Amino acid sequence: MTAIRVGMIVPSSNTTMETEIPAMLRAREEIRPERFTFHSSRMRMRHVDPEQLREMDEQSLRCAVELADADVDVMAYACLVAIMAQGPGYHRTSQGNLAERAGGSIPVVTSAGALVEGLQHLGAKKISVIAPYMKPLTQTVCDYIQAEGVEVHDAISLEVSDNLAVGRLDPAGLVDIAGKVDTSGVDALVLSACVQMPSLPVVQRIQDAFDIPVVTASVATVWRTLRVLGLDPVVPGAGWLLADRG
Repeated sequence: MTAIRVGMIVPSSNTTMETEIPAMLRAREEIRPERFTFHSSRMRMRHVDPEQLREMDEQSLRCAVELADADVDVMAYACLVAIMAQGPGYHRTSQGNLAERAGGSIPVVTSAGALVEGLQHLGAKKISVIAPYMKPLTQTVCDYIQAEGVEVHDAISLEVSDNLAVGRLDPAGLVDIAGKVDTSGVDALVLSACVQMPSLPVVQRIQDAFDIPVVTASVATVWRTLRVLGLDPVVPGAGWLLADRG
């Protein structure tokens, strides 16, 4: 079997996407026949602020061309807030622009679009969110999600602006934080609204403690990637969205 090539468009300071997304797909290899390889192109960004996010997003088109040269089967743009900071619905524009630059035949996933689509797939009308960003950027994320028809009931901002520092956050800390965010009456909890904030080691533990779906930007990215590839969106130990319902 020829391995499926997964292309990843990554912020230069991101250290989590290339660990969590491969980890999920490697776990899937234990229960499904498909095999994957991973190929990245990077966009310069160190601090999570509007100016650097805008400059970084402009580089994504170059990354799409580079990944197309590797003949990837799918490419995933994994910086949720870079997309959401450009205004409501921008994930659709970005996906179209990247697909065009890649030659039109490679499916494109954005973590921003994947999170929104994952929540809609779950039928979530009201959610709570945990994000590493400064409060204004977290509000940008909440506004973006709400523009897609999903109400944000409560949000916690960890207020970490340095992207490398976000990647060094201890995922175990999310166990306590998940207990502090107000989830009364919500349909889902977004445990990490950022592909750089590590969360995979505790997703299933927190999911087991909640009776609502627990999702993350990385989990949603893998879910959407598998769906556009026409594959069963199942990964063990990754929460509700990737649970095996068969």
